[in-house]
Amino acid sequence: MTHLPNSRLTQPKAAPQSMVHGGAGMTPSVKTTLSQLQQQRSKPFCGYVYDLAALRRHIADMKAALPSDCELFYAAKANPDPAILQTLKPYVDGFEAASGGELDWLLQHCPQHRLIFGGPGKLPAELVLAVDKQIETLHVESLTELQRLIGIVNQRQTPMQIMLRMNISLGGLPTTRLTMGGRPTPFGLDESELPQALNMIETSPLLQLQGFHFHLMSHQLNVDVQLALIELYLRSVKKWCDVFAIDVAMINVGGGLGINYLSPSQPFDWQSFCRQLPTVISRQQAENFRLRFECGRYITAACGYYVMEILDIKHNHGEWFAIGHGGTHHFRTPAAQSHDHPFSILPRQQANAANIVDKKVTMVGQLCTPKDVLARQQHIDALAIGDWVVFSLAGAYAWNISHQNFLMHDAPEMIYLN
Repeated sequence: MTHLPNSRLTQPKAAPQSMVHGGAGMTPSVKTTLSQLQQQRSKPFCGYVYDLAALRRHIADMKAALPSDCELFYAAKANPDPAILQTLKPYVDGFEAASGGELDWLLQHCPQHRLIFGGPGKLPAELVLAVDKQIETLHVESLTELQRLIGIVNQRQTPMQIMLRMNISLGGLPTTRLTMGGRPTPFGLDESELPQALNMIETSPLLQLQGFHFHLMSHQLNVDVQLALIELYLRSVKKWCDVFAIDVAMINVGGGLGINYLSPSQPFDWQSFCRQLPTVISRQQAENFRLRFECGRYITAACGYYVMEILDIKHNHGEWFAIGHGGTHHFRTPAAQSHDHPFSILPRQQANAANIVDKKVTMVGQLCTPKDVLARQQHIDALAIGDWVVFSLAGAYAWNISHQNFLMHDAPEMIYLN
């Protein structure tokens, strides 16, 4: 693990220009750091680089753009790296855990911050942990979970704030390629179960219904659809408040904002979304609700880079393959999302002539499986053994979701730019 403050970096002489593929290149500080490291390293390199300064700017801009009466939590499942959490602490309103392990981790690394806990299939011991630690809010996923929680708070005589996670109809809204609700899924309560859930809460004085939690889609890239989704949430909660004569203060509208891996130059427009959000709230006359966002991927993806050195270039059955030091056991994102990940080439200074010029190349790793592919048949101007391939947008659902022990390769280096 290496921390490199930018002020200590020296600009390399005659640094070669990277050849950018897929519209996503490197920030100047990342490029400078990697060019410097490339000159210093004699053994093949593989690692993650996190631009924490860029992350700091991004989260500050996100928070500043949010309308009043909105909160921004970070979904730690996207990337729970301690350096990431430390960078986000001054800016976010709190952190979201999706398992007992994540809750334990956040209690260790963010003990003074507001914590919320969601996810299906919570163990009774995890519910006990949430109650004993008096976290901010627990998201209830089912009637069974609600019954277990009632037993725990009664046994401990400890109050608990909860939200009910609801799986409601999408009402004809377009879906994304990862849809969590609006159809049969394991997530949240069916709307038909709401009367029973509210009755159970009403007869349990130690439970306080803070509001409702929604997370129906992930990988959302369309601002208009996301605004319509928020409007659906507001309309639903207002209806429930009227029908069941309840009063709640909070609506958790989840996260689900996508990263455009295929066209990185066309990201989800957070600034436009935030500018239009007050109109949606006003149209639904929902100013009495506080909205809570719990974003993950959209916060951290752009600050991370996965880098692997080219070990071999080969021609096989009419196609070119570049084998890098690393692979999907470190960086599972392309395989998990079934896409060709954007990358740049950082040529070695004073390298030998390129092994291939003006070719389509498939970028693969070292694993003994044909599924170890990070980008397939992508055009490359020039590539040589020893060059570094820099995969951008690697700061979320990357190292932490990878099958890290497969084949027992060494872990990647971790480099942090402050």
